[in-house]
Amino acid sequence: MKRQTMKMRQSITNFIVHVFLAVLGFIWVLPIFFVILTSLRKEAGQYKSYIFPRAYTLDNYKNLFNQASSLTFGRWFINTLIVAIFTCIFSAFFVLCVSYVMSRLRFKMRKKFLNIAMILGMFPGFMSMYAIYFILKGFGMLEAGPLKLVALVMVYSGGAGLGFLVAKGFFDTIPKTIDEAAFIDGATKWDVFRKITIPLSKPIIVITILNAFMAPWVDYIFAKVILGQDRKYYTVAIGLWTMLEKEFVEYYYTQFFAGCVLISIPIAILFLNIQRFYVEGVSGAVKG
Repeated sequence: MKRQTMKMRQSITNFIVHVFLAVLGFIWVLPIFFVILTSLRKEAGQYKSYIFPRAYTLDNYKNLFNQASSLTFGRWFINTLIVAIFTCIFSAFFVLCVSYVMSRLRFKMRKKFLNIAMILGMFPGFMSMYAIYFILKGFGMLEAGPLKLVALVMVYSGGAGLGFLVAKGFFDTIPKTIDEAAFIDGATKWDVFRKITIPLSKPIIVITILNAFMAPWVDYIFAKVILGQDRKYYTVAIGLWTMLEKEFVEYYYTQFFAGCVLISIPIAILFLNIQRFYVEGVSGAVKG
């Protein structure tokens, strides 16, 4: 009787938990479902009294790349892709170098540097946006259009080194005896980093690249401050927000949602292909 009672209680508990998780899953999926439906809606305009469109079309996706349009989503997409690729390269290099140094080397002021970096990491990056704006303006990087994208890459990559704590935790899990054996064979610190540590650190490299790649796609504040009103060099985050301005919203509302779906595709593909390394990177960092 006791066993049956315990099994019944366990079954009831499992049922309640599964129902609760199902409700949470539905709430999580609902906004995504709404975005996809609205991107396929044929009726123009903003808000409707119904959720399911009366008619469906793919024209919203086609119109995004219409060259005659005053809002050139295709150019914004390419701008963002270029910024994201270069940001990946520089950010990953900075983060991995700083992480390796803080994990493997011992030098004066090391602990103080760790404390300072941790304190600085508590403050949001946009607190420095005005200072960054005037520094870039002083160097003349906000005058010419193409240089604005270069400035944006510099901004995203410049502070990446402060995000070294997760990667440092992963490097701490790699036995130092491997480094010592390489030093005995005559390898330099750069050789150890390049030929031993990096090949063993694929998971944390992947997570660093993924985080760096996502930043330009979702950031609005820094991109808007640096790019200003020059629509030709907008990223997708600013461009999509522009579609919701008063003079554009009635015509571009459904195209806005189509753009949201499109920008999620490269991030989703990248994440699905490297999620195994992503999980290994996070778990390895936690262990460290």
